[in-house]
Amino acid sequence: MDPIRHIACLAFPEVMSLDVTGPLQVFASANVERQRQGLPLSYVLHLLGPEAGPVKTSAGFSLVAEQAWREVDPASLDTLLIPGGMHMQSLCKDIELLDWLRQAEPHVRRLGSICSGALVLAATGLLDGRQATTHWSDVTALSRHAEVDVQGDRLHTYDPEGRDGDAHVFTSAGVTAGIDLALALVEADLGRPIALAVARHLVLFLRRPGGQTQFSALLTPDPSRTPRLAALLEWIPANLGADLSLEALAAQAKMAPRSLSRLFAQELGMGPGKYVERVRVEAARTLLQDAQASIARVAHLTGFGHPENLRRTFHKHLSVSPQEYAERFGRPTSD
Repeated sequence: MDPIRHIACLAFPEVMSLDVTGPLQVFASANVERQRQGLPLSYVLHLLGPEAGPVKTSAGFSLVAEQAWREVDPASLDTLLIPGGMHMQSLCKDIELLDWLRQAEPHVRRLGSICSGALVLAATGLLDGRQATTHWSDVTALSRHAEVDVQGDRLHTYDPEGRDGDAHVFTSAGVTAGIDLALALVEADLGRPIALAVARHLVLFLRRPGGQTQFSALLTPDPSRTPRLAALLEWIPANLGADLSLEALAAQAKMAPRSLSRLFAQELGMGPGKYVERVRVEAARTLLQDAQASIARVAHLTGFGHPENLRRTFHKHLSVSPQEYAERFGRPTSD
């Protein structure tokens, strides 16, 4: 008989509601699917707060925590999830919470985070030496933890095989990536057919691989976040078919190539070449999703030239081919 797995998610003032309800709904829907097949429930869900009672979310409404986390024996839990939210800095300084998480880690089978919850895990030291990701806007903050192998492009770092991630302590990117993480956990527990049935019921794509890149705001950069690069970052998406080598970008920015590379690293955490590649992939993704052009035309418009160049780079970033992406997220395209 399959075991009953107790899944707990923390809640705290100004928590991101979808970070909590999204993953928990995946587990709840897995129970529904099991019941539909005449099988027993697999999951019992728990919401743990600073105290039992209402916890106001960043959306303005409240979720109700059934118990204070400090009153819970971690050994009773299978999986413990830490969501993201507002004011994470104060949570990262909550000594009692950090100590409880450290004590919980050896006793739970799985300890994971969603979105900026990774910052709390990092503050415990439990991510030291491990791969980790978070929402793209918090990658810089996570990178301040020098012992953490930050991989800001990933959707999540859970891997039941432990080959490209971790089966015990893991992280996920922003908001809906927590749903991808939960689907991966359900698939590991109950098999792909159940996870696929849940994804279909929730009208989700099963399943975006953990190594797939986050879809970011690269095509519409926020000038307030990168003031010294604002003009260049606005120019790049409008000139994807042009020469976007380091020398060409430096000339456009009226800077020395070495200075430009240093500035990109400081403000964006990556070099100009990697940034351009990501913008080109994001632009190709948008065109394919909207079925605005054939794959060959998309490759030309986004500066990849040949469709094979687009295919290789697209697969590296998104873990699917351009054709597969077009079929899953938009109308099928033809060459």
